[in-house]
Amino acid sequence: MPTPWQLCFDDGHQQRYLPDRAAVLRYVLAIGPKAASKRFEVFAESGPIQLADGRPGGRAFSLVEVIDLSRPGEMERLRADLAGLADGSTPQESVRRGLPTEPESHTFDVEGGPLHRRPA
Repeated sequence: MPTPWQLCFDDGHQQRYLPDRAAVLRYVLAIGPKAASKRFEVFAESGPIQLADGRPGGRAFSLVEVIDLSRPGEMERLRADLAGLADGSTPQESVRRGLPTEPESHTFDVEGGPLHRRPA
């Protein structure tokens, strides 16, 4: 059975479990334009959780990608990624192409003052 992927959207009010990255991309492309929020968080199943007494504690998911449909060209990038998956590229390569090269900062410098949030 393939490792499930979790998709969270609408500010965390909606979540879906999908079998693979291609299903995630197809779902976002279909639902994205109609969703209340244009931000989708994609999680992949990571290693199992182990409780302090050694018993298995369930599944854990790690954030692997944030899809923001408000970014210019994002829909085209998703379509290209989906086509790339059909060509046989691995999901990790596809995810890496979608990530920014450096983390985006949520702050900016104000001359002589503290850091503030970026204006929306």
